Amino acid sequence: MKNDNETATFNLVKETPKAQKVGHIQSLDMDGFLGRHVGTCSIVKELGRGSMGIVYVAYQRSLKRPVAVKILPKIVVKNLISAKLFQHEAETIAILNHPNIIPVYEVGETEDFYFLTMQLVQGMALSEMMDKTRKHVVPYRRVLPLEETFRLIIQVLDALDYAHEEGIVHRDIKPANILVEQRTRRAMISDFGIAKVSRAEDINVGMMVGTPHYMAPEQARGAELDGRADIYAVGSMLFEMVAGMLPIRNERVMDLVRRKARDPDSVFVQRPSEINPRIHPELEKIILRAVMANPGERFATGREFIEALENFRNHYMNEQV
Repeated sequence: MKNDNETATFNLVKETPKAQKVGHIQSLDMDGFLGRHVGTCSIVKELGRGSMGIVYVAYQRSLKRPVAVKILPKIVVKNLISAKLFQHEAETIAILNHPNIIPVYEVGETEDFYFLTMQLVQGMALSEMMDKTRKHVVPYRRVLPLEETFRLIIQVLDALDYAHEEGIVHRDIKPANILVEQRTRRAMISDFGIAKVSRAEDINVGMMVGTPHYMAPEQARGAELDGRADIYAVGSMLFEMVAGMLPIRNERVMDLVRRKARDPDSVFVQRPSEINPRIHPELEKIILRAVMANPGERFATGREFIEALENFRNHYMNEQV
């Protein structure tokens, strides 16, 4: 069973994980890969592993700069769809040009692996920032400062609004897929591997894809999606960032997916202010609108969501202690 914070791909008929997932990538010994040339880059060190590849720090010899290289070894590719997903991520990001979306520089394939070269973000994932903040010794400081939360969320929404206008729905927005630059504190969206592109074939058709804690109810049903699915995910992130947690039952991943699909109004067992009484009623209204079960009751666009947050910031922020 996958961790709730990990991307999941399920066959909606059998309700079991698809065989297309990269099954043994976590245990693969890649120590001999260090120092190897990949495209125009030399591998320096491993950064991390996920369900769709291994990410390394590398040095791009042609432009003399550090970059990130994502590798998908062919030895762990179960079938053609895994390779298509990897290629799909590179092609999707190549369409996009936004300061809050990590750009791809190069994509290629060798006899042993597929790879893509991206901007190296010096910083940490939003999920790591939130985890560190939760451990603060002072209880009321176990959430990020509200101004910083708004700044990061607005940047993410601006990037998603741009992507949606380009016909792309991310489908896996979550704190682990938001990187925050150390120097500029800029939010950068990563991992477009399961994004839906309106003008291209959807290789995930017939499947439920995403991360259960953050996915929209229509996503859990495997229904047709638009940008409002990403709005739900950002609303869930905002909920978690200001409340300090997402009040979801401790149940198996597939039980959570079924609940979202069949009884979405029962997903959150507490309102944000019931967890953190310091949350302003007007901010709570914004969060609850963003995570409405019915997509027609959510913010229609990222821009509309941003306007609601900016209106709150202009009229109510100084009422927040």
